[in-house]
Amino acid sequence: KPIMDTWWQTETGSILITPLPTVPLKPGSATRPFLGIEADVVDSQGNSLPANAGGLAVIKKPWPSMMRTIYKDPERYMTYWNTIPNCYTAGDICHKDEDGYMWFMGRADDVIKVAGNRLGTAEVESALVSHHAVAEAAVIGKPHKLVGESIKAFVILKQGEVESPALIQAIKDQVMSELGKIAVPSEIDIVASLPKTRSGKIMRRVLKAKELGQDLGDISTIED
Repeated sequence: KPIMDTWWQTETGSILITPLPTVPLKPGSATRPFLGIEADVVDSQGNSLPANAGGLAVIKKPWPSMMRTIYKDPERYMTYWNTIPNCYTAGDICHKDEDGYMWFMGRADDVIKVAGNRLGTAEVESALVSHHAVAEAAVIGKPHKLVGESIKAFVILKQGEVESPALIQAIKDQVMSELGKIAVPSEIDIVASLPKTRSGKIMRRVLKAKELGQDLGDISTIED
């Protein structure tokens, strides 16, 4: 049976980007906006971007299930609508293909910029875990003098797999075959665990802060 990709947020109150029964699926894409939803991919000035150009996902007009405010924090609520004037800004990086299908690449603050190319952490992590030896993975961006940021990956191997230079190279080759040379991590660390919230979300900011020798910030939601 096919897996149906959709897109929504707690703030949206319902699924906004979703396949319809008559729409051909493309694995990894949430397809097109639901009936009555006007979604787009724009640059930081609110200009619509051409096919396959990564930018901010926005909803261009109100919809019935949208949130009306944030309890005791109306100023924060307004940031959803003021980042790109008169649009709901989701905070996600996305691109549309030639058929208008939307491909979500990750959070805007989870995007790594390598030599001018925007790479979503989620897409690099997906390429890493597609290797048969990888159980889980997380990636971060590290400052780099020449290309802006380099990619570092933290990988948990499946039980029975043993770390070796050959395996590290094979994992890099897997990423190259799926995403191209620009997305290959310059460093891969094999780890026993990854920092996660109690709901299971990987805390990349903790990995990055630890890697760069920075303050870890609030870790009250960390699982362990």
